[in-house]
Amino acid sequence: MLIDTHSHIDMENYKDRFEEVLQTAKEYGVEKIVIPGVEPSGFDRILSLCEKYENLYGAVGIHPEEVNSYTDEAEDLIKEFLKHEKIIAVGEIGLDYYWDKSQTDRQKEIFEKQILIAKEAKKPVLVHDREAHLDTFEILKKTNAAEVGVVMHCFSGSPEFAAECVKEGFYIALGGVTTFKNAKKAKEVAKKVPLDRLLLETDAPYMTPVPFRGKENQPAYVKFVAQEIATLRGISFEEVADATTKNAQRLLKI
Repeated sequence: MLIDTHSHIDMENYKDRFEEVLQTAKEYGVEKIVIPGVEPSGFDRILSLCEKYENLYGAVGIHPEEVNSYTDEAEDLIKEFLKHEKIIAVGEIGLDYYWDKSQTDRQKEIFEKQILIAKEAKKPVLVHDREAHLDTFEILKKTNAAEVGVVMHCFSGSPEFAAECVKEGFYIALGGVTTFKNAKKAKEVAKKVPLDRLLLETDAPYMTPVPFRGKENQPAYVKFVAQEIATLRGISFEEVADATTKNAQRLLKI
């Protein structure tokens, strides 16, 4: 059994073949999928999907690129959705300095606010960190986010940074990049992170792993991430699947 801990299958491009995507995932051994939120207008669809399908779980949060949508009303909405048993985390939240560095202070403010909401709800955070490793790490430490659980989604840091995150009790989520031929840093992380701190994800429809790189991603393909990690570590696929599934179940309560 595999769990895809981060998959944007609420997006429009899956709408007309949603059942097919879920069936393919099942055929590949992916039995549970977490759908993260990125902005308030998408929360209703995430929850409706999670209520309709037993194997789907959701998260709600405001992505760093969407910080302008963070209002008092949005904050109240996040808190309200977190009361639902199928909404198991706050996310994806965090910092992204790749596209726009003009709102770094605002990003940090909203990131911290959402961590505090997660702590109040006693649910973990799914963290987006792009070219903002130091600030992300400092805010997570400052807020003691590890008390409720931290997932470093789509981890893009060095093996050394991964080690620091693990030391703080964070989980490292790896996706399709791990399978890319020249992704030396990601492969080193996959080799070195303790198995009890690893999670699998696709970030579908993005970051499609080999052998489907260049095409649309989907939850089924998390299997190729697990296979690559097993190969890199010199262990069986079953060991990776078992460990990452137990980690997800323990952290996300699914």
